[in-house]
Amino acid sequence: MNFKDLFNKGTHCCFAVVFLLCLLTSNRMNAQTVTLEGTVKDAAGLTLPGVNVLEKGTKNGASTDFDGRYKLKLSNPKAIVTYSFIGFKTKEEAVAGKSKLDVVLSEDSNALNEVVVVGYGSVKKSDLTGAVSSISGNELKKVPVSNIAEALTGRIAGVQVTSSEGSPDADIKIRVRGGGSLTQDASPLIIVDGFPVNSMSDIAASNVESMTVLKDAASTAIYGSRGANGVIIITTKTGKNGKMDVSFNMFYGMKTMANDIDVLPVDDFVKWQYEYALLSQTDKTIMSDPNSYTKYFGNWQDRDLYNGVKGTDWQKQIYGRRGEVSSRDLGIRGGTDKLSYNFNYAYYDEKAIMVGSDYKRNNLSLALKNKASDKIDLGFTVRYSDTKINGGGANEQNEVSSLDSRLRHSVGYSPIPMPGLTTDNDDQSVNSYLVNPFLAISDNNRQQSRKNYNLLGSFGWKLAENLKFQSDLGLDNYNYQDYRFYGSSTYFSSTAKVGAGKPAMVMSDRKDVRFRNANTLNYDFKNILGENHHLTALLGEEMITTTSNNVTTTMLNYPGFFDLNDARKLTTQGTPFSVDNFYSPDDKLLSFFGRVNYDYKDRYLLTASFRADGSSRFMDDNRWGYFPAAAAAWKISEESFLKNTSWLNLLKLRLSYGEAGNNNIPVGQTVQSYMSNTNSYINGFESYWAPSSVLANPNLKWETTVTQNVGLDFGFFKNRLNGTFDVYKNVTHDLLIEFPVGGTGYKTQYRNMGETQNTGFEATVNFVAIERENFGLNFSVNVGINKNRINSLGVMDNFGVNTNWASTDIGNDYAVNVGSPMGLMYGYQSAGRYEVSDFDYTGGKYILKSGVVDASSAIGSAVQPGMMKLKNTDGSADNKVTASDQTIIGNANPKSTGGLVINANAYGFDLSAAFNWTIGNDIYNANKAEFSTSNRNGQYKNLSTEMADGTRWTNLDPASGQLVTDPATLEALNANTTMWSPYMQKFMFTDWAVEDGSFFRLNNLTLGYSTPQALTSKLGVSKLRFYFTATNVFIITNYSGPDPEVSTKRKTPLTPGVDYSAYPRSRQLVFGLNLNF
Repeated sequence: MNFKDLFNKGTHCCFAVVFLLCLLTSNRMNAQTVTLEGTVKDAAGLTLPGVNVLEKGTKNGASTDFDGRYKLKLSNPKAIVTYSFIGFKTKEEAVAGKSKLDVVLSEDSNALNEVVVVGYGSVKKSDLTGAVSSISGNELKKVPVSNIAEALTGRIAGVQVTSSEGSPDADIKIRVRGGGSLTQDASPLIIVDGFPVNSMSDIAASNVESMTVLKDAASTAIYGSRGANGVIIITTKTGKNGKMDVSFNMFYGMKTMANDIDVLPVDDFVKWQYEYALLSQTDKTIMSDPNSYTKYFGNWQDRDLYNGVKGTDWQKQIYGRRGEVSSRDLGIRGGTDKLSYNFNYAYYDEKAIMVGSDYKRNNLSLALKNKASDKIDLGFTVRYSDTKINGGGANEQNEVSSLDSRLRHSVGYSPIPMPGLTTDNDDQSVNSYLVNPFLAISDNNRQQSRKNYNLLGSFGWKLAENLKFQSDLGLDNYNYQDYRFYGSSTYFSSTAKVGAGKPAMVMSDRKDVRFRNANTLNYDFKNILGENHHLTALLGEEMITTTSNNVTTTMLNYPGFFDLNDARKLTTQGTPFSVDNFYSPDDKLLSFFGRVNYDYKDRYLLTASFRADGSSRFMDDNRWGYFPAAAAAWKISEESFLKNTSWLNLLKLRLSYGEAGNNNIPVGQTVQSYMSNTNSYINGFESYWAPSSVLANPNLKWETTVTQNVGLDFGFFKNRLNGTFDVYKNVTHDLLIEFPVGGTGYKTQYRNMGETQNTGFEATVNFVAIERENFGLNFSVNVGINKNRINSLGVMDNFGVNTNWASTDIGNDYAVNVGSPMGLMYGYQSAGRYEVSDFDYTGGKYILKSGVVDASSAIGSAVQPGMMKLKNTDGSADNKVTASDQTIIGNANPKSTGGLVINANAYGFDLSAAFNWTIGNDIYNANKAEFSTSNRNGQYKNLSTEMADGTRWTNLDPASGQLVTDPATLEALNANTTMWSPYMQKFMFTDWAVEDGSFFRLNNLTLGYSTPQALTSKLGVSKLRFYFTATNVFIITNYSGPDPEVSTKRKTPLTPGVDYSAYPRSRQLVFGLNLNF
């Protein structure tokens, strides 16, 4: 036996003797020397760090370390010990003289004691009086996404999350209860750790502790002018007292195009080109070439050569590559009772499915919290985000003309080479559909860079027992650079004022600097009012100053062989055309606010708040906006007649009223603003200052939203069945609208005019079906119904909006009408096609019969058999279809949205499935309208299969290769066809192109496995989990386009639901792991 063993044995003997003496002399001394230790785990067998372990009836306590272990000296060997942890049910255990006690905590079905972050504070979930929903960071981690906004899809009632298309940098639109603004952005305010940010994409999902959505004005009014469209509060993780926590998460995956647009096969394409050539020779409105078919395809008699020929699938060539995604993040958290820290680094890299498209992002953050003394708390956070995006995308959202849309070239381009007209590498751009898809991408290239860093500091001072002062400082610096290249084949290049047809580049550099200071004073009256009354008060002041500067430089006339990289490196090789430097005044917001929370016996709850905002965006007379709010709640379940009901845990009625403001217009709209422009002339003299195109309006004032809400929260059967119901009405008046002012020398002017209304119902139900130590199953379903209505448009009753996808062929295709919702589609009603029976055949000509509707004026040419037929909706006596026959033919607003989340676990395995759906919304399928039409510029364009042979009307006799004019023969030839002829003078928008956009999607499916802790502990690992996640697994829909979740005409909120040249959505499969030390 060595000396160490001998020393240990001797020490143990000494302690035993001392302990025995204590037993003999004093029971009290005996009670003070009991030590209890053990491990705390969850139902899956994973250790829980940070669990509060407390000897009941005393202040004697401890907390578990990172490995879930604890050690607690007890004052009584028969003590009762409580174990509590956020999100888990509190458990009590009798020690009964034990020295070791291992405990398993089960998850709280509803976690009513969970603390929810609200504006400038927090509150227990069971004490909420407003319409508030939250989601934990653990739920977000189950969905590996590039933007954490996507993880909200289908998870919160009344919150609609829509990805505009499938590109890696696609706009993620979030609408809380429909949004209230008409022409301005209706996105909610996003707050991260108390500081407003522009986008969620700059926040790493692995660093999020929770997300809270404030939906009614009683909750958002504390944010005043910025809360009218809802508020999303993101709280990041913080270090905890104890052992250092090191986490590493990663995933790698592959992406493939989910769906495309079906086009004609080669033999059908060639057959249609022949018929088009014949029809164009009979059409005096088209400059036709008699040899337009034969010089590229040979003689009609040789058409059999194309049977079975497999042409190039250009959509797969451009969007069909295997995309790759990878993500890695490292988190280091920990601390002492004086200092806590949280370091996080996240890297995301995506090679998108589109050739030349990729996305990279780096996120770095460090948060420190220091308890300098019993009264002083200090905090400091720094965050940095660097995002780089390559590729111009698929559509013309940021272009001058829809002719530059990339997807349209992939769909319409010839599937076979046409010698002299197309080649493998280059084209002569004979018309808009003959740009090689690869050339279209390189000629519409783009590089974007976004850099953002935040500095946040906080100072907390406990002035008295229940009085605390908090001061927050923040600095946000945002820099965005955009290099947009237009090659020789683009519309932008062809219309350039200098060097038309030569490459050009537009460079933008935007810098925003925002400074924020908020000071609050919190007081808790708990020692004054007695145990039945609980009153807290908040007073605060906030100041935000934003400075912006945007410089846009246009360079023209680059050498024809230049691409984007050449133009960037050799900028001086181009000809400077303009340098626009937009100077805007500083944007300043000064606010004063207050809030009181009161409850009586934890039964009757009352919240009241008031905020006054002064904005520099308005003149002195209208500068200040005042936004009051109040909410009350009654915990019916706490009443004596229900309190002892065993199956009832919570029944709470909520009522709220509030007002919130919106000043979401560009800075400087009340006074004339100017741009530095090298090409401006005033009275014939060159000027370096040019007035902006927007007319100033000194009378602008706040847009205000008034919200009324009634809600019910419930929890039954130990909260295994719980949820909320809400009914609301939001009215937004004094709408800030960008109004056209033609004839004034300006384009538009911002005005206060009109009123909108949103009414709706929301429901969330959570059900824990199985809750056992080794397995569990729970469901969460939510449904939202929102009805939007325009109550007033000021001096107008209605106006139209043009999506411009078809240039001048289609006029206004959206209508904004008083008494109707936003997003109404406006066009003609289809009546099918003209049949031979609609005409008299006289002298070799078809003459329309009396009484048959005449759509010649609308479609742009005299009607003939097989042409599109329209309805005379206004009932005009002459039975002619004109522009006045256009009517409402679609509504982009869904009748209902919702989501279903299923979570299950069993013996280390976990399964999560997230579904989402919309019901009753219409989609404007502009792709369908375009690729079912061969208009005056459409020769050699391929068509979609809606116009396949045997479906489309034909005038061609396949045996003779001649056009048929005989009525009987023509009628027999089309006896089994159902569609009109694609040969038309122009594009038309009819209800045929409006489709039901309802869908049910399995958005995410995850299967994970956590290795046994007995194995990982030997490796020094506390948790190791592997998982597979599939995204966009399947979709059930009647929509004929690639995907119904689309909205590509986003320059104005008034044209939602347009599917035109959208970047194809992908299907993704990833493998990942979560590792904790």
